[in-house]
Amino acid sequence: MKTPWNFARYLPLAQRFLARGRLPALLFAVARKSAEQGGRLGALKEDLRVLQALCMAWWRGEYRAISSQALLSVVAALLYFLSPVDAIPDGLLGLGFIDDIAVLGWLMRAWSDELDAFRSWRATQSPEQLIALEGLPSAPPQES
Repeated sequence: MKTPWNFARYLPLAQRFLARGRLPALLFAVARKSAEQGGRLGALKEDLRVLQALCMAWWRGEYRAISSQALLSVVAALLYFLSPVDAIPDGLLGLGFIDDIAVLGWLMRAWSDELDAFRSWRATQSPEQLIALEGLPSAPPQES
């Protein structure tokens, strides 16, 4: 499966986010943008929830059964989703999310085995664990 155009430039940025411990800040920004877009995201909203839960479980050390390349791709795709200036700028009404949807769709297909494994793991968690897993930290991390 061919990697989406322009996606590769987000991989080094994703690596820096992970190395600098900035994953929670990214997840807050994704949650904010997702909430702002409301119904315009459609089914993509559930995919974003899965990706956020995966990142939170990894960040908290609760789920590490994902390859480093898959995690890097997930973070890069979330960064792409956040970027207002990607292949099709988000400001173009009605068109700005087409490339975001394409990148996230590609990610969900390309890493489907690893994402399915996470979904299976998540299905074994208690309701209390799921609430913690799917919630963000109590406050966004402060930038230094």
